[in-house]
Amino acid sequence: MDSQKRLMLALALSFVVVTLWTVFFGPKPPPPTPLGAVADAGAVAAEPAAIAAVPTAAPLADAGAALPPVVALRRDFSKVHVQLSTDGARLTQAELQGAKMREPEHYAFVDGLQHAFGAKHTDSPQVDLGFWLGAGPGPLAVSVEGATPFPAGARYAVTEDAPKRIVMVATSGTWRVTKQFEWSQDDGELFSMGVALENLSDKTQAGDLSIRLGRSVDPTTEEKGSFFGGVGNQWKAACRVADKMQKQVPNDKPPPEYPGAVDFFGVDQQYFIAAVIPQADQRDGKCTLYATSTERSVAAAFPVKVEPGQKVERTYHVFLGAKDSEALATIAAPGAAAPAGAGPHLETAVEFGLWVAICKVLLGIMKFFYGVFHNWGVAIILLTVLVKLVLLPLTHKQMVAAEQMKKLQPRIEEIKKKFPDDRERQNLETMKLYQEAKVNPLGGCLPILVQMPVWFALFTTLRNSFEIYREPFIAPLWADLTYKDPTYLLPLALGVTMILTQRLQPQMSMDPMQARMMTYVMPSFFTLLMLSYPAGLSLYIFTNNVLSIAQTYGLRRYIRLKEAKT
Repeated sequence: MDSQKRLMLALALSFVVVTLWTVFFGPKPPPPTPLGAVADAGAVAAEPAAIAAVPTAAPLADAGAALPPVVALRRDFSKVHVQLSTDGARLTQAELQGAKMREPEHYAFVDGLQHAFGAKHTDSPQVDLGFWLGAGPGPLAVSVEGATPFPAGARYAVTEDAPKRIVMVATSGTWRVTKQFEWSQDDGELFSMGVALENLSDKTQAGDLSIRLGRSVDPTTEEKGSFFGGVGNQWKAACRVADKMQKQVPNDKPPPEYPGAVDFFGVDQQYFIAAVIPQADQRDGKCTLYATSTERSVAAAFPVKVEPGQKVERTYHVFLGAKDSEALATIAAPGAAAPAGAGPHLETAVEFGLWVAICKVLLGIMKFFYGVFHNWGVAIILLTVLVKLVLLPLTHKQMVAAEQMKKLQPRIEEIKKKFPDDRERQNLETMKLYQEAKVNPLGGCLPILVQMPVWFALFTTLRNSFEIYREPFIAPLWADLTYKDPTYLLPLALGVTMILTQRLQPQMSMDPMQARMMTYVMPSFFTLLMLSYPAGLSLYIFTNNVLSIAQTYGLRRYIRLKEAKT
């Protein structure tokens, strides 16, 4: 065995060993823990729970005669349960409702296997977009920064408490601030937040109106997504400013600041988002993105100037819900009408990245099939069939060439025997033979190369499309097509079909060792790699392999019948 063969074998074996260690012996994700169990340094962890336990508008504590009591105001809508506090007029809870509105699951092989075959299973908690344990300003807290500031933690008094309307007022220094929360829909996902700044002094006041939106994060259950692993569930500070989407995850760099027209800002994950949308004609400002191991938040600042005794009013929309790209695209900014195409473009929070064009096409096709069959697994299978039909001319040409090359194998062996010690002459004579037979030896790679962008785009679609999140194929075996197959049945079936596909291909001029590597080692390595990928991607590649095997058998039968007639 020459050095090239030994190198190929060593690389393949190294990949297999590393993958086996990672899958079966590497660190396992910790079991889910209640989000309320993690507190930021210096935070009072019991505060949110204490507020949640109090009925609507019930006083929690009286900090003295000069301050209004802390009051919790709760509103339970069909899609989200919202709770506000008069301590900073901030959001203290935004718990999304519904079977799909849950944190992504992470479980070990044994737990997943038991769940797949009907064992009792503790589901992951509902997503709470208002979860906050930080010491700083809470979600939707406002402040005025400048020579005469207004504090974000000011104590507010409730002046109106209607089922779909809450008004709070606070006074500090030269400012009186009124915050008005109003819901026009019964689902609670989208509501307006009005902020009125009144100058109580006899001088003109100027500064920056700052609004913060953030979320505490449990670092023991957060997992960064990887192209070579799981989907992940990492939260990010996000802001679309100056027509560009900016996102931040924890790192050692100072919080970045982005000036320009702010379309929206907030925090998001692969499938969920909390966002504030400024008025269409009041977007000029800046975003500062904060990201630590236990907190992701954005502070947006907008310049204001208020004359003595006058009042300036601003209106914002607040969205709390799922990242359904079509639904997000319909959300408009409040206030005066924006120029055509100006925003807020909330759908850009869905991260398709480099594959955005292909992802949108794939998702659109799958949505069509889902609308007919009401099963996303069936939609993925039919997508595979459609892609196979589109690529049929290419794959047919490749398979015909492969059969022709198979017939050339005896003549290639003769060349090798004729020039046993001259590799360069062997290659020249072999290429000459291919030219005479009009066969392209690299033609078999073309269909695979065309399929690769589809694989990458489908993985990206599964990792970012709420439409497919927590959707089953055949429950309970495959209860979530965006998560890895807990039974590993699909990746194993994929591996078997890859081996069969390789065995059907002509081995050209490979020696037995190289042939075995191509037939068994590489499919086995690919199978191990797919164990951590979404079940939907395994289903696509498995279906594609089955169709390729059927196409090969059909083509060979056709060629035999054609030869028999001639």
